[in-house]
Amino acid sequence: MDLEKSLNISAAGMRAQGTRLRVIAENIANANSTAQTPGGEPYRRKLVTFDNELDRSLGLETVRVDSIVADRGAFQRRYEPGHPAADEDGYVLLPNVNSLMEMADLREAQRSYEANLKAIESSRSMLQKTIDILR
Repeated sequence: MDLEKSLNISAAGMRAQGTRLRVIAENIANANSTAQTPGGEPYRRKLVTFDNELDRSLGLETVRVDSIVADRGAFQRRYEPGHPAADEDGYVLLPNVNSLMEMADLREAQRSYEANLKAIESSRSMLQKTIDILR
């Protein structure tokens, strides 16, 4: 039944966006963390990449998380000579996390998750109405 397929597609989308939300939350939580040792590297921002996957049993393509990779962007530097993680010049490396960008990504992931949830609700409603007619 096509409604069952639409439920599976939306569920896969919700799983993928849920993973994305988790990674974004991790980035935001570590936005102000520093290295543990002088001159060490702080937390590095993570990114989620998606891929489509053919579900042979249902004969349709669904989205899945392909990988979670570290953003190779440059770290921020702040002059703070008294900090325990400062290097010999007195600079502390800060994570390459931009809170504004994370919030934009969070908003996009949230909307995608909600859209998939709405599609499931609509499919379920159509399925229920079909069952009611057949009674």
